[in-house]
Amino acid sequence: MSQLEDMRLFVSVLDCKSFTAAADTLGLSKQFVSRRITGLEARLGVRLINRSTRKLNATPVGLAYYERARRILDDVDEAEQLVTLQSSSPRGLLRLSAPMSFGTLHLSPLLPGFLQRYPDVSIELDLSDRVIDLLEEGYDMTVRIGVLNDSTLVARQIVPLETVTCCSPDYLRRRGAPQMPSDVRAHDCLLYGHGKTVDWSYWIDGRVERIGVRGRLRVNNGELVRDAAVAGLGLAMLPTFIVGTELEAGILVRVLREYELPSAKVFAVYPQHRQANVLVRLLIDYLQVSLGADQQTPGN
Repeated sequence: MSQLEDMRLFVSVLDCKSFTAAADTLGLSKQFVSRRITGLEARLGVRLINRSTRKLNATPVGLAYYERARRILDDVDEAEQLVTLQSSSPRGLLRLSAPMSFGTLHLSPLLPGFLQRYPDVSIELDLSDRVIDLLEEGYDMTVRIGVLNDSTLVARQIVPLETVTCCSPDYLRRRGAPQMPSDVRAHDCLLYGHGKTVDWSYWIDGRVERIGVRGRLRVNNGELVRDAAVAGLGLAMLPTFIVGTELEAGILVRVLREYELPSAKVFAVYPQHRQANVLVRLLIDYLQVSLGADQQTPGN
């Protein structure tokens, strides 16, 4: 087996966090994978992985080797993709992560068209509202909403984002509309997100102010918050890609419109070493065109 294949085995073991899982993924026996990694360590003269009965993790030198090996493997894969693209249709596996609501509402209807356009491409999609670590978890690309904090990643805008404060007409009749952002403190608020506290941000006198809100319902999925707002349980702050249809139908109404923040953005985010990845570029271009054509669905 070549050094390149040993690298693939090693990277797969760390990505899967298990010899057994890596072997299953690669269609090999656990004993074969373990023997090859042991041989790799012997050839290099270092221990790359700390093994225990409960878990395995990379040693410091193993982590450095993993990062360099992944870049090498990515370069090899991208070189093959570029050659393949010249002679035939794109092919390969694309590992994606996206927020739950954005994935179910927008990626779900769009990805079949992408796969039909490129029949030799496969996609693994993980929907989660947690912030994933692209490098640590081995994703090619993720969709992120709003402010980006990690400057080591590359970001391309997919579609604008508009977030609104809204409630049902019934709630509005019972409780009245907040006139200023500070008024939301006296309302039943439907909390979207994690953590002990939730702040809603508004544009007041040319700057952003954060208002602490409280409520009896807190969930980490925007569609559940939307449904609770439709049921009249309180005020919700959600992106229009989740509540756009309900706003158009009049079963939700906007409040505090004049204090809404300027439009943010939905980004495709990927590691710097993925910039040349053909499949990443193709998917981003496809999403920009597909989502940009729908002016009612700027996204979370």
